[in-house]
Amino acid sequence: MDGQVIRTEYSDIMQKSYIDYAMSVIVSRALPDVRDGLKPVQRRTLYDMYELGIRYDRPYRKSARIVGDTMGKYHPHGDSSIYGALVVLAQDFKMGLPLVDGHGNFGSIEGDGAAAMRYTEARLQKITQEAFLTDMDKGVVSFGPNFDETEKEPEVLPARIPNLLVNGSEGIAVGMVTSIPPHNLGEVIDAVIALIKDSELSDEKLLDYIKGPDFPTGGIVINKDELKTIYQTGSGKIKIRGRVELEKAKGGKERLVITEIPYTMLGANIGKFLNDAAALAETKKTTDIVDISNQSSKDGIRIVLELKKGADAEYLKNLLYKKTRLEDTFGVNMLAVANGKPETLSLRSILEHHIDFQFEIATKKYQNMLDKELHKKEIQEGLIRACDVIDLIIEILRGSQSQKQAKDCLVNGVTEGIKFKTAKSEKQAARLRFTEVQAAAILEMRLYKLIGLEIDALLAEHKQTLDNITRYEDILNNYQSMARVIIDELEGYKKEFGHPRKTSIENAQEIVLEEKKIEEFPVVFLMDRFGYARTIDESTYERNKEAADTENKVILHCMNTGKLCVFTDTGKQHLLKVLDVPYGKFRDKGTPIDNLCNYNSSEEAAVAVLPLEEVKSCELTFVTEAGFVKRVGGEEFDVSKRTIAATKLQEDDRVAAVKIADAQTHLVLRTKEDYLLRYPLEEIPIQKKAAMGVHGIKLGAKDKVAEAYFLDQEQVPEVEIRGKRVALNRLHIGKRDAKGSKVRGS
Repeated sequence: MDGQVIRTEYSDIMQKSYIDYAMSVIVSRALPDVRDGLKPVQRRTLYDMYELGIRYDRPYRKSARIVGDTMGKYHPHGDSSIYGALVVLAQDFKMGLPLVDGHGNFGSIEGDGAAAMRYTEARLQKITQEAFLTDMDKGVVSFGPNFDETEKEPEVLPARIPNLLVNGSEGIAVGMVTSIPPHNLGEVIDAVIALIKDSELSDEKLLDYIKGPDFPTGGIVINKDELKTIYQTGSGKIKIRGRVELEKAKGGKERLVITEIPYTMLGANIGKFLNDAAALAETKKTTDIVDISNQSSKDGIRIVLELKKGADAEYLKNLLYKKTRLEDTFGVNMLAVANGKPETLSLRSILEHHIDFQFEIATKKYQNMLDKELHKKEIQEGLIRACDVIDLIIEILRGSQSQKQAKDCLVNGVTEGIKFKTAKSEKQAARLRFTEVQAAAILEMRLYKLIGLEIDALLAEHKQTLDNITRYEDILNNYQSMARVIIDELEGYKKEFGHPRKTSIENAQEIVLEEKKIEEFPVVFLMDRFGYARTIDESTYERNKEAADTENKVILHCMNTGKLCVFTDTGKQHLLKVLDVPYGKFRDKGTPIDNLCNYNSSEEAAVAVLPLEEVKSCELTFVTEAGFVKRVGGEEFDVSKRTIAATKLQEDDRVAAVKIADAQTHLVLRTKEDYLLRYPLEEIPIQKKAAMGVHGIKLGAKDKVAEAYFLDQEQVPEVEIRGKRVALNRLHIGKRDAKGSKVRGS
């Protein structure tokens, strides 16, 4: 087969292909249509349920049946996306107005997932059937082919309520995201009615009807004054707080009860809030919380914080708002598909699109109904006229050779070939001029229609048809009449399905949290050889000094408000707040230091734990296993970062010791092979923490520095080496980078 080679830039093909893909995702998958407020997967699922006859007044059907049918007919993108959409449509804590009636486990507000689709059942809600799927047979919306052109699906559902605002929407497309909060059905309907009556209604007046978002979880919107700008631009940030109530408990105590949560706290974020609230107590941000329990149920949210007697409940409430997600931000970006393309819409433009769509639906509906009534009128008039000349028509039928011949006579007055009783009858027949439709109806008419009561019923039906035609023509030709029909319909939905507002709208002041000053007192930091750390008061330590000194690797006197520097053999410094270390009794187990800072016991070992206050005012001496030494000014370690590199190391080198050099004048290095070298500290240069240091001792091929000791003029320290007691202050004073002297066994 002959082919044609088209030469083009590869980048041009990629750009065009990517744009096509992006628009497909934007329009056909991720973004809702402004007219019905539904994404394609939601629309297809609801339409499939309608097609299957799963109405609100009929039995539930298995979700798996709905998902399979939707996937096979309309949405070939996997069952998980369809079932996920079905589940969300049934969740009253996510939807302002649930569109599916779910039966079974459809998940919980705390983030529990729905049961598998083979276990759950569903059917349409009454509002969905009446406000989204009614009049589908009246040609009010266009249908298009499905993915394999074997079925027809609606391009949009004939939604009678502004669902984009009522239920909101969230979705991520290619390069864009939509986030529209839910609103109150009654308020939105009132705004639509007001805008139909007065298209010049100001934005301020619209906000008199739509106060703001109405989240299913309730809560309090606290930036009322910013809503006008958000609704005018279609984007912004809505600040939401949970609702907290104070209840009296036994013994004069009080409890804080959270009865409503921010919409953004749905799902796993409730568990995170509980952890964050518990962390406030564990980290001593507050000592007023005695217990936290989640007593939420199907009846609503109830998270209880038990307080100790005399607790400052107002301060604690503000602390929760400031330090947890009990106060959060909902980002608004009212992006939807309008006229076939994505567009960021204002509140007014969403309402105007909805109103235009309602008039379009009503026009198609009543034009369709008018056409049917005109068709009925034509038939009725033919039958009424036929009753007046019924004897002549019977004579034509008896004298005709075929149905075609009789019909030709009724329509065109052709009498040839028809046997008439009299010439007068033939003349009368020649003057008949029924329409094709009337003639067909006459030929199909049954004899019982000639009964007197049936003729009266026909005349009454004809009068009703004429009244309908007059009404439909008035609706189609008069804006006010059509508006009245739409308004009556909307008021009916509001009356039947409206509900009181759940979310309060107000202006609240920014919370300025004046943190209570923590009582400062000295403590003793203890860390055992397994890395479990705790603090105790000094008197407890003195009573248990012998046991504490024996059982713990690190014993450090410090202030409870201070910070500790944990230096590790990998050359890192981890900063640890003493307040983060659990404070308690002597026999408490403590908490692994890994959980208190960035320390990782599987990769590094603590060489020294020193109070930051002491470190800042002194010099630190670093000694590595490879024999490098240096002095560093302590101010370099006073940083805000939780972890920094405290020194530079050669590959495979490790820090052997980190010590504060205060009154000490000499350094003694001891190696694995028991070489000792003593020299003055002044021979070690002061360097930056990023330096590697200088050679402090010459080592053998396999030797390493094992320990470092500091001496002053008055100290007489002894160490035991190979069973021999060695007095360090009696060692010969040598030079830095010498080999030192080997200690022989006793």
